[in-house]
Amino acid sequence: MRYIPSPIPLQFSFVYSATANASGRMQYHKIKPGHSKLRISRSEFIKAYNDSPILAINPMQLRGQDAVFQFEFYI
Repeated sequence: MRYIPSPIPLQFSFVYSATANASGRMQYHKIKPGHSKLRISRSEFIKAYNDSPILAINPMQLRGQDAVFQFEFYI
């Protein structure tokens, strides 16, 4: 997947990320830019994804690992 950055700067409050650790297990985080990074549960991540007004989504594909799907979204 290609990521096309926005031509205008985004103003957002939080970033939610879903990333795979070295063993392949997914980890979910809620990030307040410049302040904190909090590990959250999968259900909290899904609730934020389904219920929040999303400004942008950034897919993060690891080179050579097509089966691992990681992304972050901005609210």
